Amino acid sequence: MDELLGKKTPYSAPAEQAVIGSMLIDPRCIPEVLEKLKADEFYVKLNRDIYETIFTMFSYGQTIDPVTVLDQMKVRGVYEDNCVEYVAEVMRLTPTAANVLEYAAIVRDRALLRRLGETADEINAMVYEGAGEADSMLEAAERKIYALRQGRNVGGLMPIASVVQNVFDDLNAAAESGRKIPGLPTGLPDLDRTILGLNKSELVLVAARPGMGKTSIALNMALHVALTEKKAVAIFSLEMSREQLVLRLLSRAALVPLSNLLTGQLNDQQWRSITEAAQTLSATDIRIDDNPTLTVSDMNAQCRRVPELGLVVIDYLQLLQSAGSGHSWSNESRTQAVSDISRMMKIMAKELNVPVVCASQLSRANEARQDKRPMLSDLRESGAIEQDADVVIGLYRDGYYNKDTENPNLAEAIVLKNRKGQTGTVELSWLAEYTSFSSLERNREDEY
Repeated sequence: MDELLGKKTPYSAPAEQAVIGSMLIDPRCIPEVLEKLKADEFYVKLNRDIYETIFTMFSYGQTIDPVTVLDQMKVRGVYEDNCVEYVAEVMRLTPTAANVLEYAAIVRDRALLRRLGETADEINAMVYEGAGEADSMLEAAERKIYALRQGRNVGGLMPIASVVQNVFDDLNAAAESGRKIPGLPTGLPDLDRTILGLNKSELVLVAARPGMGKTSIALNMALHVALTEKKAVAIFSLEMSREQLVLRLLSRAALVPLSNLLTGQLNDQQWRSITEAAQTLSATDIRIDDNPTLTVSDMNAQCRRVPELGLVVIDYLQLLQSAGSGHSWSNESRTQAVSDISRMMKIMAKELNVPVVCASQLSRANEARQDKRPMLSDLRESGAIEQDADVVIGLYRDGYYNKDTENPNLAEAIVLKNRKGQTGTVELSWLAEYTSFSSLERNREDEY
């Protein structure tokens, strides 16, 4: 069809052949090539079939040479009559395996151009079919372009071989990192052991009554990821201003009581600590938006433009507006709005492929119970939130309710839901003067 319209499909047959030829001439280059290219980036079907066969053989530790590859193609049902001659010709035409990464870069570039053209056609069709309002079309177009930039497809059926390759890539990355947990560390090792860190595409809900520390623990996580992982962290604060958040972060990083920062009563040592903490914070890629009228779509659009994004923090869910919403809500419409918002946050986590940590208020239901520890049913407008969240952490401090408690600084992070496994209670230390949390075993060596 493209040829009939005078369009030339972007692809390079010589580059595709050179990649295949290099892998057959020198199998030592195969691991590097597999890191750079996916099978669906080959345009010529026979080249794609040969590449997928080599990938499968490599995954199972089989010997790779022209004879074994051709034999395996017969087993996989992709062998053609001209395969022997084609493989011999490909190897003859490949100048050297030393330049295989340059050949792979050409193949990948042409594949990106093809996908860009397909995406442009989809956007064009969407506009001229009039399938929605301009804002929704713009959102859909941005989503498609972002997926291209991230090297992913939006929707559609994907062959399991491609999914297996993605899983192997993740397994290799985890093995090379040497971490004990698959996700990003929260800075609270005891909590990490239960939830296995903050994992890609997860929606993590931190739920508590006002004053219990949900903002504090979310900031803890944000600061730790920014400092230790060198990743960008996006913080959306619908309650506090940027300056208030930074004061809290400075207090935690410098270990200077927040009250001293608020009053300006700082001694020389505290000034030095604050100055060092300010320099450390300034070197991180933490980005803060304190617009109280943000929607999830607004946040998603901003996050798509942040390079090396590692984590999104939202404070807090009940202050969010659904797209196009007003400010007055009946109970029924508010419940529906929160349901839409929580679903959109989960979609955002999947699309951005990063963990999204969202603070959420609990209802007053726990206040009427003798045991005031949070339960899933205490989530305000709980049904949809509970369903969409991958991890739900409820915060409880006995010292908040009982002034005569034996240990007023003891806090409990109660894992109420965990798709990856165990639930239960993790005990933490509440550092009231820094409005922060720490592990009870801070001095134990935990290398993540």
